[in-house]
Amino acid sequence: MLHAWLKQAKALRRYGGGNLAVVLERCADELEATVRERDETTLTLTDAARESGYTREHLGRLVRDGKIPNAGRPGAPRIARRHLPRKHRDQRSPSGLGLARQQGRREVSGRQIVESIIEKGID
Repeated sequence: MLHAWLKQAKALRRYGGGNLAVVLERCADELEATVRERDETTLTLTDAARESGYTREHLGRLVRDGKIPNAGRPGAPRIARRHLPRKHRDQRSPSGLGLARQQGRREVSGRQIVESIIEKGID
């Protein structure tokens, strides 16, 4: 998505849409910073287990075996979110998209967000 926004910004600039290009570039920068920050966040084994779907013990074993880098210290391991393995989750499960639909929420694409920003502006 990030690369698509930058490509669209380049096209907008070429056709005189400089202001809209700036908006897309800022969105891309913010998205990149948010993703980088999220990926660098470290989790305790308990939090990592909750997020990944694997048990705390299994994740601890992966860290001990060197299959996942220890982002903490000996005796108090942590896992960087970018290294966290993820179990496949059924999209129909309450933890998947089904819950959003059940609660009346809808999925929103990046394109819809950008179009909304372009239309309504940024506060």
